[in-house]
Amino acid sequence: GITGKYGTRYGAALRKVVKKYEISQRARYACSFCGKTSVKRAAAGIWKCSAKTCQKTLAGGCWQVTTIAASTARSTIARLKKAKGEEDK
Repeated sequence: GITGKYGTRYGAALRKVVKKYEISQRARYACSFCGKTSVKRAAAGIWKCSAKTCQKTLAGGCWQVTTIAASTARSTIARLKKAKGEEDK
C-alpha cells in the first residue's frame, strides 16, 4: 500500500494513521470555481486546480482542501446572513 515505504518500522497503528493522511493529501478534490474534480495539493495548505480553464490557487487545510473549522465557520456565516435577511423583511 501507500505506507509500504515504511516497511515494518513505526508500528501498525502509526502507519494506519499516516495512511489516512497520505491518501487524503494525494486525492483530487472538486474545484469550487469550475466544478471539476481537479484540485490537487501543491504544498502544505496550498491547493491548485489543474483544469486548463481554471488554474485557481486555493488556501486550505494541510491534508484536505477544507478543514472542519472552516466548514463550521462557513455554515455559521451563512446561517447568520440568512437570519439577518429574514429580519430585514
